Amino acid sequence: MAQTSLPLAASFLLLISFSSAADTGRLFLTVVNNCPFTVWPAIQPNAGHPVLEKGGFALPTFTHRSFSAPTTHWSGRIWARTGCAHYNGKFSCITGDCGNRLECNGLGGATPASLAQFDLHHGGHKDFSSYGVSLVDGYNVPMTVTPHEGHGVCPVVGCREDLLKSCPAHLQVRSHSGHVVACKSGCEAFRSDELCCRGHYNSPNTCKASSHSLFFKHACPSTFTFAHDSPSLMHDCSSPRELKVIFCH
Repeated sequence: MAQTSLPLAASFLLLISFSSAADTGRLFLTVVNNCPFTVWPAIQPNAGHPVLEKGGFALPTFTHRSFSAPTTHWSGRIWARTGCAHYNGKFSCITGDCGNRLECNGLGGATPASLAQFDLHHGGHKDFSSYGVSLVDGYNVPMTVTPHEGHGVCPVVGCREDLLKSCPAHLQVRSHSGHVVACKSGCEAFRSDELCCRGHYNSPNTCKASSHSLFFKHACPSTFTFAHDSPSLMHDCSSPRELKVIFCH
């Protein structure tokens, strides 16, 4: 018995070491809530990609949640829902609501909301992960994306400013109690083709910044603020170990 137990133990340890080595190559997504209130992160995959973490969950103040990204190509977005509650058997959020569900399961969110956008595991052998923060659909909380242990162009990007304090009156979204809870885009406020970059305006040559998008751009220059904003705002980071979405950074 003693002669067989040593090889078995050695094999077991070898299996653990291989498992650990494989795990170190995984990309993790971490969502951090630094806001002084609970947020309900929502995750929506782009078409053809799997739903992660059932699409949404509650995240109490000053806590985080980490999970493995798919090992193959994945793209999608993450945002914060705020002011969520169950009322008369119905779950709903004041901002970012996804069809009155705690777990969005692939549904998109109501605007306005700050968005983190991701395109993971692309670029062939370089294994790029692209990321950016968009205020094209408006703003509800400060948000940044922080990469860890990547190579190449891997800056921290996003919007650290509390724009609820400076949001112009015509863009404000207020709760029933009168507090400003979100800031609309010009598109949502006025619904014009020009501001929404629709129809004739749906091209880089005709879709331009407006006074409304410039409000967001001046406060948070590293974010997308209109539909055809600079493509260079989406950063390609090679083989990061972790991409961290931080609310109220």
